[in-house]
Amino acid sequence: MRILVRVDTGTGGVTAGDSTKEARDGQARPGPGDAGDSPQPAGPRRVRIQEVAREAQVSVSAVSKVLRDAYGVSPEMRAKVTAAISKLGYRPHAGARAMRGSSYTVGVMLVELTSPFQPEVVNGITDELEPGPFQAILVSGGGSVPGRQQRSIEALVDRQVDGLILIAPWTGARWLEELGASMPTVAIARHGGAASYDTIVNDDYEGARLMVDYLVGLGHKRIVHTSQPMGDLVRPSVLSHTPRCDGYVQAMKRHGLEPDVIVTAYSEQGGYQAAVEALARPLPPTAIFAGADIAALGVIRAAEERGLRVPEDLTVTGYDNIHTSSIGRISLTTVDQSAHLTGSMSARLLLERISGRARPVHYVVAPRLVVRGTSAAPRQEPAAQLSRLS
Repeated sequence: MRILVRVDTGTGGVTAGDSTKEARDGQARPGPGDAGDSPQPAGPRRVRIQEVAREAQVSVSAVSKVLRDAYGVSPEMRAKVTAAISKLGYRPHAGARAMRGSSYTVGVMLVELTSPFQPEVVNGITDELEPGPFQAILVSGGGSVPGRQQRSIEALVDRQVDGLILIAPWTGARWLEELGASMPTVAIARHGGAASYDTIVNDDYEGARLMVDYLVGLGHKRIVHTSQPMGDLVRPSVLSHTPRCDGYVQAMKRHGLEPDVIVTAYSEQGGYQAAVEALARPLPPTAIFAGADIAALGVIRAAEERGLRVPEDLTVTGYDNIHTSSIGRISLTTVDQSAHLTGSMSARLLLERISGRARPVHYVVAPRLVVRGTSAAPRQEPAAQLSRLS
């Protein structure tokens, strides 16, 4: 994963006659004229683009074209310049490139670093960027608070990134449209489409339908779904959990069943709290369809604390298909929304935007049901118990 880390270092220059200089920690350090001071090694010299051109035996403009991944560069030219760059250890100066109109950096905002799904999206982004000159700068949006996310996005803009990829932004639709009009932007998991920026989403409505149909086919009728609040977002510009919940509700109604949604959070603790509430009922569910895999892990924890076996006593399913879900001990039945494809496609769309495409694109990833070991037919309950509780 290629991530650009920005580090600002002071030069600590010393004028003639100075005998001390201040270190970064505020402590005095011997100056170059102090007794006993040995000559300090100079820092590494920055290789210039002219040296790369001489090494590759091409023009400076040819090196620049390779660095910009410009159209019309032959494979032979690219190979010669790339070999020279590698041999000399050349690193383009980001500040100078920004002043010339491009920094070759892409800003990526995650809602939070603890989400297991979003880093898998980032892997797709960086894999797509890898062959070219662009690098990613990551920031955390600080959770689902729109104001904090907005400040994180503005910090990326201030660093003169060439474009933005926003993973599950909670910011308002109008603010996003203004942002998209000012610079190339792609929003992930934001439904409803947009006029000034690109969007890439999973077909969450269909994914929820796939899961409900599967559970009903196993014989489940009391199926709880865990979701999270909409926040201040207004339809149709909403995040994935809203159409996911809509899909669950409509699928349950289509089967003649009563929808049962518990709203907490897409987190392990949120899933745990929802399960504790659901399993404390006189007639508890036989299946809990968590809106995210991380929440499903919390559901499993709550079931184990109550002495319930998964899936013999309770079926637990999720949504995302994060890596942890495939581990044998977990083996979670879930809906795959292809985090890596989502990330790579978002990077591809952003590069098209940077290259000049103005027409907005709304890309939809098809969901896929993944059946594993946490789902089974419901345990048969005595008829007398059902009649007493109904």
